[in-house]
Amino acid sequence: MHDPPRRQHHTRIDTAPIHGRSDQYIASIGPTGFIRADFGSGVWPPGSNSPIGIPVIEVDDTQPNVAINWTAYGDESDDGPYPVPADAPIEGGPDADGDRHVLVIDRIECVLYELYRAFPNGDGSWNADSGAVYDLRSNDLRPDGWTSADAAGLPIAPGLVMYDEVASGRIEHAIRFTISTSQKAYVWPARHFASSNTSLNVPPMGQRFRLKASFDISSYDPEIQVIMTAFKEYGIIVADNGADWMVSGAPDERWDNDMLRQLRDIPGSAFEAVDVSSWMVNPSSGQAAP
Repeated sequence: MHDPPRRQHHTRIDTAPIHGRSDQYIASIGPTGFIRADFGSGVWPPGSNSPIGIPVIEVDDTQPNVAINWTAYGDESDDGPYPVPADAPIEGGPDADGDRHVLVIDRIECVLYELYRAFPNGDGSWNADSGAVYDLRSNDLRPDGWTSADAAGLPIAPGLVMYDEVASGRIEHAIRFTISTSQKAYVWPARHFASSNTSLNVPPMGQRFRLKASFDISSYDPEIQVIMTAFKEYGIIVADNGADWMVSGAPDERWDNDMLRQLRDIPGSAFEAVDVSSWMVNPSSGQAAP
């Protein structure tokens, strides 16, 4: 898979200026709250069939396309069919009643398919509230004002923490996270809001934050240092409404859940909001200015 240079998600923000409302944004989310990993190994709750995190699968040209039936936001969804297997893993498991994201990457064509509130049908088709298709060789954003499989109108998969990248020693992208109260607004590269709150002191969708350079990470396990370094270099990006300071990743049986709990040592006050508006080349493109 080829990644375009200087895509916004893949642009370091450790030298970006601090946002003028950084203090207010942090106060809104909670300075005494702490980072939590919404990913891990096994299932939660115990005894359920709910993996911890948002699964991502890969398919090739042997996977047939199937019909997608929109049940809520079809007017803001990319038409099917999508190459989604009948047994594709669902966020929260097959019995879930939450976001039920389904994420599929066609590695041959370099295309990402994402569904929200997805339910399989017996004939191989799927019902979903909304869906989005991304050419991973392009910087094009979704139409202005459109949702995706995420509230911010952003792709989900590029913002997930993956075990293999942590094992490699580097994460080189912004990480998706959620907040309980977002602004009725969005900033580049987000395309959609999901709030009625008009306070300018509440973060909009797409807002980037970074772990302060002064936060000492030297005492943590090496794998956690990889994640914390990404927090400093690439930051975290507001992508959806949910629990405050909850960062997203993919489930993997190789995760050490006890080790991931070390992230809870990071308080909200250790973060700061940054302003990346000057990097925008075109409002309809995720390309970041050099």
